[in-house]
Amino acid sequence: MDPHFRPRRSMLYVPGCNRHYLERAKTLHADSVILDLGDPILVECKEESRGNVVEFVNQGGYGSREVVVRVNDLNSPWGSDDIKAVANSKSDAILFPNIESKEHVDHALQELDQAGGSHLPIMVMIESPIGVLNAKEIASASDRIACIVMATSDLISQLHARVTPERSAVLTSLSLVILAARAYGKAVVDGIASDFKNMHAFEYACRLGRDMGFDGKSLVHPVQIAYCNDAYTPKVTEVEYAIEIIKSLKAANKSGKGTVVVNDRLVEHHHVRAAERLLKLHEMILELEAKHE
Repeated sequence: MDPHFRPRRSMLYVPGCNRHYLERAKTLHADSVILDLGDPILVECKEESRGNVVEFVNQGGYGSREVVVRVNDLNSPWGSDDIKAVANSKSDAILFPNIESKEHVDHALQELDQAGGSHLPIMVMIESPIGVLNAKEIASASDRIACIVMATSDLISQLHARVTPERSAVLTSLSLVILAARAYGKAVVDGIASDFKNMHAFEYACRLGRDMGFDGKSLVHPVQIAYCNDAYTPKVTEVEYAIEIIKSLKAANKSGKGTVVVNDRLVEHHHVRAAERLLKLHEMILELEAKHE
């Protein structure tokens, strides 16, 4: 099992410039909170945001939520100072934007390690056509990559594409990144939906992403959390089926059979591995939600 494995059904971006939002994030039922120093923060608020995020991360209070800090691009005026500020903070991971190659991953790790953050996992954002095409080398670049996060809004802009409910413009890109992530045992999370008032489209996007193989979805507004968590939570019937798969194939193996039929479906060993993963995720979600109550 991936050492970084945990529920990431919902990853909420929280702007570092807004202390109220940083505080409120401690009460929301997001699996992960991304305290954001990046592009959405105005230039004149960059340093203030950095100070806010370091303060809030170190004071704690986010409970069992995964606390991630997104830094600015390393080639920006703020990236290196961001890393120096958060490398020794109590964050769970550092999210690096606009990763396009193995060299970018290596550079990010080098900067983080030199700042004293060699103990921290990283997350990487894929947001450009070249990043998608290089997803394989990015995913395989380091065991410290805890998660790959898609930035679909940026990708759509660079593709000169349009946003549609079916997400046809980015399906190929999403699939390529999912393939790379799974090939190297990495978690992978879908990009945001910026229209947070169209909940029908958002719910559809969540379920489409889930069915494609994503672990969860990144978010920009708290109202989206419940939809996202629901889509990416294993249903009771799925949990029961997973238990039956494991039980039935174990019994079949004892009787000398390599396969078994469960609910009119042929079950083999790879189904057991998937069932075990689902049950582990189910247990972790139950534990996480119990701590939120």
